[in-house]
Amino acid sequence: MRKLLILSFCTFLTAAGYSQASAIYQRGLAADENLKAISNLSPYSPGGIGFDNRYEGVVGTPRMLDTLLPSFLQIKGQDFYIQLLADIDLVNNTLIYIHPKTKKLFSVPAEVVSELIIQKDGKELLFRTTTDKTFDKEIKNPKFYQVLNDGPYQFIKFPVKTFVEAEYKGAYSADRRYDEYVTKNKYYLKSSDSVFCQIQLTKKAILKIYPDKKTVINETAGDDSIADKEEMIISLLKKF
Repeated sequence: MRKLLILSFCTFLTAAGYSQASAIYQRGLAADENLKAISNLSPYSPGGIGFDNRYEGVVGTPRMLDTLLPSFLQIKGQDFYIQLLADIDLVNNTLIYIHPKTKKLFSVPAEVVSELIIQKDGKELLFRTTTDKTFDKEIKNPKFYQVLNDGPYQFIKFPVKTFVEAEYKGAYSADRRYDEYVTKNKYYLKSSDSVFCQIQLTKKAILKIYPDKKTVINETAGDDSIADKEEMIISLLKKF
């Protein structure tokens, strides 16, 4: 008899709970009304928020080569080179290399680097840093530059990476749906007073830095004779 009473009581609770739940569901809104109610949640809620899925991520990296290449590194105060696989982070101004045993990535700040030689496509790319160098416009943090022509008529290149943010919102946006690291090169010539001056890749710019070389510069073929402007400047400097 006691078991029968317990069973009857449990059945009553289940039926009551089901009836209460059914009543709640029955009071629910239809689909269209439900969406309308969500969008009008106020004043304490912003309502439903949609997701903008147009963003396409990041194009490029802050690194110069985007790969690790055989290199030779000389640290300031040393008279020898360390052989490793390396690349340059142009945004953070660091040398990135992989440890030969652990295979983990490490970095070295530009200010401790004396010289770096990277082997690429059968060529040796020579890099130094702006530490202890004088420029026509102050360069605050030590940066890497590539030496295109060494010696008294030094011609150098700064590979610069700029981060450009996506722009696709608004009526007059560029509709660029990705962030991007954009590469831009800056060029400098070392003047007779050992100051690096920024230039454009033209004969006129060279003449401004080396006015005493006017005859040689004027006797050289025009700028359009060599498609590669870097090579044009280098070939001209080698005649000085």
